[in-house]
Amino acid sequence: MLEILGLDLDKAGRCQHYYGPNDVLALKCRDCQKFYACYQCHDALCDHPFKAMDKREVKLVLCGNCRSLLNWQDYQTGACPSCHHVFNPKCSYHHDIYFE
Repeated sequence: MLEILGLDLDKAGRCQHYYGPNDVLALKCRDCQKFYACYQCHDALCDHPFKAMDKREVKLVLCGNCRSLLNWQDYQTGACPSCHHVFNPKCSYHHDIYFE
């Protein structure tokens, strides 16, 4: 099973910063290639700042609910194609942090 890193995580990868029912996405840092619950968790735990992934990368998002790897198109549907868990629509406010 792929690991989600972060602060005060629950089993679906919700962290101390984002813990609503639909905050189940883990995002990959381009530099360390690890999945984090959010950029704030990454920056608190790593010695380098979070770097955005290229949207063309094959697997750049991880569903914390079922641990499926998603590409940009999958993520954009608003729900996991495997388990159908809905994602937080407000995540779009942070696209410039996570994706380039």
